[in-house]
Amino acid sequence: MLSPSRKESVSLNLIEQGRGYANGKQWRRQSCWRKWKQLSRLQRSLILFIVVLLLICGVATYPSLTERWKGFSDRALREEVELKKDSGLKPFAQELQEQPGLILPEPPSERKVPYKRGPPLLQNRQQKKGNSSSALLAEGKPEPKNAQEENGKPVVSWRGAMIEADQATDSAAKERENKGKADAEVEDTSFLEPESVRLEAVKEAFRHAWKGYKEFAWGHDELKPLSKSYGEWFGLGLTLIDSLDTMWILDLKEEFEEAKKWVATELSFNKNVDVNLFESTIRILGGLLSTYHLTGDSLFLDKAIDIGTRLMPAFNTPSKIPYSDVNIGAGTAHPPRWTSDSTVAEVTSIQLEFRELSRLTKEPRYQMAVNEVMKRVHKLEGKQDGLVPMFINTNSGQFTHLGVFTLGARADSYYEYLLKQWIQGGKKETELLEDYLQALEGVKKHLLNRSSPSGFMFVGELSHGHFSSKMDHLVCFLPGTLALGHHHGLPAEHLELAKQLMEGCYQMYVQMETGLSPEIVHFNTHSGSAQDIDVKIADRHNLLRPETVESLFYLYRFTKDKKYQRWGWEILQNFNKYTRVPTGGYTSINNVRDPEYPSPRDKMESFFLGETLKYLYLLFSDNFDLISLDKYVFNTEAHLLPIWPQTEGATVSV
Repeated sequence: MLSPSRKESVSLNLIEQGRGYANGKQWRRQSCWRKWKQLSRLQRSLILFIVVLLLICGVATYPSLTERWKGFSDRALREEVELKKDSGLKPFAQELQEQPGLILPEPPSERKVPYKRGPPLLQNRQQKKGNSSSALLAEGKPEPKNAQEENGKPVVSWRGAMIEADQATDSAAKERENKGKADAEVEDTSFLEPESVRLEAVKEAFRHAWKGYKEFAWGHDELKPLSKSYGEWFGLGLTLIDSLDTMWILDLKEEFEEAKKWVATELSFNKNVDVNLFESTIRILGGLLSTYHLTGDSLFLDKAIDIGTRLMPAFNTPSKIPYSDVNIGAGTAHPPRWTSDSTVAEVTSIQLEFRELSRLTKEPRYQMAVNEVMKRVHKLEGKQDGLVPMFINTNSGQFTHLGVFTLGARADSYYEYLLKQWIQGGKKETELLEDYLQALEGVKKHLLNRSSPSGFMFVGELSHGHFSSKMDHLVCFLPGTLALGHHHGLPAEHLELAKQLMEGCYQMYVQMETGLSPEIVHFNTHSGSAQDIDVKIADRHNLLRPETVESLFYLYRFTKDKKYQRWGWEILQNFNKYTRVPTGGYTSINNVRDPEYPSPRDKMESFFLGETLKYLYLLFSDNFDLISLDKYVFNTEAHLLPIWPQTEGATVSV
């Protein structure tokens, strides 16, 4: 124990030591500050710059931070793999590792793209994104109980898309600004991939789609690849029949034989079911006739005659304009329950198939029925410089919804079939050609325009005298049709217009973040626009449609310009990147503007196999004798029919 005097001595010593330490510290601070103040301004600035530079270098090279950043990336990758595992889907890279022989396109290298593109996550994220099988559910809205009604408004199916009967685009939807723009296309006549690689890539895509259909939807209409199930429309194996001639052209003999066996043993049209006249004609009747011509097998002709005969009650109307729906078992027909109208494209895009059925069977009734439709439409009032309205009444036989003209949904294939009937019949039906040429003049006068700022050519719409810059992806059939017309003797300006429109259709792909076109775009026409293309939220879906690759095929055939093959190759790559489902099949997507999550719809349309992959294969082939366009004409579902010999011509004149 210390004495009081000792305590006092220790306390004093500690205080003095503390004061000394504090005074020394203060003196050093003052001394340093005095020295700093003695430096010139240049010296002080140089020292500060060096200190800041050292700090930046230290942060950048500090190992724990870089490891932490790397950890974020690794953790995200692990989470993605776990999500894939939970949903039953393999990461696409893992699928490629497990299939070393898989031939798939390399990432694009010859063209700069304006946006980062990464592989999509094709699993359902209900908690985060909602149900991906439809746009309605993705927005949190319940799916309509009846597929033909939505929000109290009737909707119609047009080539796979459900569209409101009065309007295809939600004008209230607010468009997000597209800040990017595609770089100018660099002309490159070289093609890096050999023909064999391109063709095998399409075959592999078909096998992959077929794998999903065979495993999860065999004998049904459509594959739902994400849910590993199927959807029915008519219950007639639409995807299988639509794919028959594609398998034959791609020389997929094993797949063809198993499909043929199903047609022989399972396909029956004796069913109490309503089918759409137009869709059944172009997909089923057209597919069976095409396969018969390729194979010579009477099985397919017999089935074609059966379905063609069962569709004939549709023509039993007061006006001879056919009803849209037929019960192929009961032998009855009727219009949609919300209207007595049919769409003009529906009633004028069935002629190639029924005319060919008459030629093969020597029974004129099929051709007489469809030619009567063309005769009546030819004489109707309500056209504008050859352009036709979208609807026609089955009772009166008159156009309805007058004043609205489009080359998109509900009118598109009317123009296509004017030319193709003329070609099919040996170029003898001059009224068909006259209607086609007059319509093209109407297109040039009323619907053609150029975008701003780049000046891309596009086809808009006309509504009661007012021009709209809206263009459906469906309109991209037109460049191919124009090129086909030129090949068969029409003026050179048709081919030049085809080339310009082809560029506009390509921009509908390249200016999207996924490199895939939306269903509908709006081209900007006002000077000073920041970008050429806007897309409304409701129109951002991609249904795996064929129209652009169809036109690329025609233009490559007639110009031999390799850029059209390159553009098609890019499109195939992006289908593989954003729509391919690892377990089998390809899916439509809801949002071509979101490469991180394109929101898969869980539906593979039959035309992806029947048209899109077929046209890609023909585009990539340098064998121009593979389906000669001097011998065959394609229907609007890409099913080939022979051009009639000159000695036969048109058996029944329009």
